[in-house]
Amino acid sequence: MECLCLVWALEKLNYFSEGCVFEVITYCTAVKSLLNMKTPNRNILRWKIAIQEYRGNMTIVHKDGNVHKNADVLSRWPLPNDIDNPAYVTEEASPQIQIEGISVTDLNSTFFEEVRNSYTQDRNCSILCQLLNKDCKDNSLIHALDEVWKKSFD
Repeated sequence: MECLCLVWALEKLNYFSEGCVFEVITYCTAVKSLLNMKTPNRNILRWKIAIQEYRGNMTIVHKDGNVHKNADVLSRWPLPNDIDNPAYVTEEASPQIQIEGISVTDLNSTFFEEVRNSYTQDRNCSILCQLLNKDCKDNSLIHALDEVWKKSFD
């Protein structure tokens, strides 16, 4: 697939690359070995012939996939469904339906009072709130926490 992509890109960018020396940087070893393949199948032979005219000006460089982090950006970019796209579909599978949703919740003040009270009633939450207000510097408060919470302050 990467070899076909190279053939496609060279055809599309022929105007810019003709007569220029350029590098193709790829993480796919198949592209690197495309020009040196001894017994290619029909498709690969066709691709090999298609890129022969660039052989003197083009250098294919392999770059490890872990180092080549930006390689998949263009391959994952969605193409528009138009005639120039090789995967053009004449009929849409299903009509596009625009869905809009708005969610509005009106909470009265008693809800917020209950949340505040529950923080003060829970021992660990109360201590954590005090620690946050004091920039986590009170060791006596840290030692008052349960073991699970103490680990956060070690």
